[in-house]
Amino acid sequence: MTISRRDLLVTGAAGLAAASPFMRALPAFAQAAAEPKFTPEKGAELRILRWSPFVPSEEAAFIANAKAFTDQTGVPVRIDKESWEDIRPKAAVAANVGSGPDIVLVWFDDPFQYPDKLVDVSDIGTYLGAKYGGWYPGLEGYTKNDGKFIGLPLATISNAVLYRDSWVREAGFSTFPDKTDAFLEMCKALKAKGHPAGFTLGHGVGDGNNFCHWLLWSHGGRMVDDNNKVAINSPETVAALRYVRQLYPTFIPGTESWLDVNNNRAFLAGEISVTANGVSLYYSAKNDPKLAEMAADIRSTNMPIGPVGSKVELFQVTSTVLFKHTKYPQAAKAFLKFIFEKPQMDAWITASSAYCCQPLKAYADNPVWTSNPVHKAYASASETLRPNGYAGKLGPASAATMADYVLVDMFAEAATGARTPEDAAKRAEQRATRFYRNG
Repeated sequence: MTISRRDLLVTGAAGLAAASPFMRALPAFAQAAAEPKFTPEKGAELRILRWSPFVPSEEAAFIANAKAFTDQTGVPVRIDKESWEDIRPKAAVAANVGSGPDIVLVWFDDPFQYPDKLVDVSDIGTYLGAKYGGWYPGLEGYTKNDGKFIGLPLATISNAVLYRDSWVREAGFSTFPDKTDAFLEMCKALKAKGHPAGFTLGHGVGDGNNFCHWLLWSHGGRMVDDNNKVAINSPETVAALRYVRQLYPTFIPGTESWLDVNNNRAFLAGEISVTANGVSLYYSAKNDPKLAEMAADIRSTNMPIGPVGSKVELFQVTSTVLFKHTKYPQAAKAFLKFIFEKPQMDAWITASSAYCCQPLKAYADNPVWTSNPVHKAYASASETLRPNGYAGKLGPASAATMADYVLVDMFAEAATGARTPEDAAKRAEQRATRFYRNG
């Protein structure tokens, strides 16, 4: 779907009006450090490609910020949308052919798949970090290559457990389990009561990766070691695969083919009792009068702690990248700087209703995180996330391994019985080694 300038004018006015409480003076600590200045080229126009929204108000605020930029600079901004799964291939095509959108909102370590195609935005990244308390390290790592910003971290799309409280109590649990063993027993009890669980084991960019990385890390497994050598075929990985083989029978059928939208649909239809998702799922129920009873019953929490004894979760990071094929690099940099400044970022984070967690530490005091108890499980995602390249370094190999769903496929194969845990780990090792063979 393409959003025209006319759409921006219509939607943006309402969005800016809603955001007006946040158009306030910068705090005293926010002192500009070597602020870069950009003068848009004559006749400049920009095309932005972003992911399709799950929270309409988040998109409205993004559009409103683009409209404000147009009003300030005269530079028209066209916003296109693609499904979450299609962003990665669309961005890769743009990089390879040298044409297409100027700026794309990409996932995880995608920038490392084509770093030579991206504009160095270190001038903006350094300025914003100095002005707003620094970038969260986990997010910054997704956009820095050889010490240079090849993108700017836009947000962490937080992921947490959402569940039906009354059904969990019906299954005999007064509180949601915080350990993996008890979590498995709860899911068995829920299934026995006719309320199966449902976690994504398919190629869901967000939900599939988040769930499967949690499974691996909570049991002590890792794709590579700290020397970037493939280490997925390990006793810890096999233990995680045996665990998911026990957990899978408590799921609704078909989760191995789910994309990011499928668990939302199943939960809202009352087909599953518990899943992992962004807060958008809660708001889909809350904003539907027919689902008021369900919304009142929804609770959130973080994923249970496994044998490693600590919280270890992935969380989905989205970043902005600027391609070298842009005809208007000054206008594009001006746009990026504009949307990251406090008035625009505050308005966008607030409008996302806890869906998007801030990339810069100075924005952590946004009142959205305490405005609803359901938001609490999502509040610290940017601070606590572990990057998908753990325990090695991010780069082309980690990006390609994730893009090829090596880890997700391994868990799906073991869960469904398509392969034994041992064989699934061996196959994942073989596939990952193709990408990591050069270290």
